[in-house]
Amino acid sequence: MEDIGTTDVRQYLRGLAVFAGELPDFDPDAAPERPEVLFLDWLTGAVEAGVREPHAMTLSTVGADGTPSARVLLLKNVDRRGWQFAAGAASPKGRDLAVNPVAALSFHWPEQARQVRVTGPVAPESPEDSAADFLARSPGSRAEALVGHQSRPLPDVRELERATELALERVEREPGLVVPEWTLYTVRAERVEFWQADKQRRHIRLCYERRGEEWTRGRLWP
Repeated sequence: MEDIGTTDVRQYLRGLAVFAGELPDFDPDAAPERPEVLFLDWLTGAVEAGVREPHAMTLSTVGADGTPSARVLLLKNVDRRGWQFAAGAASPKGRDLAVNPVAALSFHWPEQARQVRVTGPVAPESPEDSAADFLARSPGSRAEALVGHQSRPLPDVRELERATELALERVEREPGLVVPEWTLYTVRAERVEFWQADKQRRHIRLCYERRGEEWTRGRLWP
């Protein structure tokens, strides 16, 4: 790709395969009444199909200055209350949610040509639930959270190595230690869209919208 021109890049990208392989069936008329039920069906289908890290999702937030930010992290749970993830309250995403408690989640399972988009307000769970989530993490993950300083400049990588060693030692000494700022968040979805690709570009889009505690659903133009 060295010294490749803009036109060549465009042609290169247009030549990449999309929607390769056999795609799963999706009948939106037979979809369940609630979006989390369909989501779990698609998620387990992705697991059974061998999709790598199917619980990985893009979390998008908006900062105090209106600048959007996106990053990939792991889904922790989904039920009638909503979709859950965890983060440090002092992290960039935590700070965004403190001033703009809304978020968008995007799931992409390319092997099945499926996407799910979730949007809605975000609320922190109780300190007890957040602590339980923290203690369920691996020792290395807990040490990482204990080190902190996420997204701040790192002038010397040796500082990170030393801080991580000290944090691991502390986690081993204090197995019940919980970082106070660690927070389990729930996205209370107001809108959930399911997208199933079609090789002929007759893509299927099914949108759920919340009406109080009930949901309406309908198809969208592709």
